[in-house]
Amino acid sequence: PTTGLSFDDVAVLLRVLQRLVDAGNTVIVIEHHLDVIKNADYVIDLGPGAGDRGGYIVATGTPEQIASEQSSATGQYLARILPGGILVNIT
Repeated sequence: PTTGLSFDDVAVLLRVLQRLVDAGNTVIVIEHHLDVIKNADYVIDLGPGAGDRGGYIVATGTPEQIASEQSSATGQYLARILPGGILVNIT
């Protein structure tokens, strides 16, 4: 849902999604934007590639668990941003 959104708009979207979760809803998002992924409670990382080379579960867990998974390309990118703090603050 973040395609074409500015960083400010992504922050607004994250706040809206968090309000839905806080109200007891389950929110499922298919996303490539690392700020959205790192704010997720649980991630299912599909891959390892695109198209015919993908569609397999590479890793599951919290963003921190995904970041520690060596076979996950998503995890490798998450590992670069998680220790340094939040790029988009949703509070």
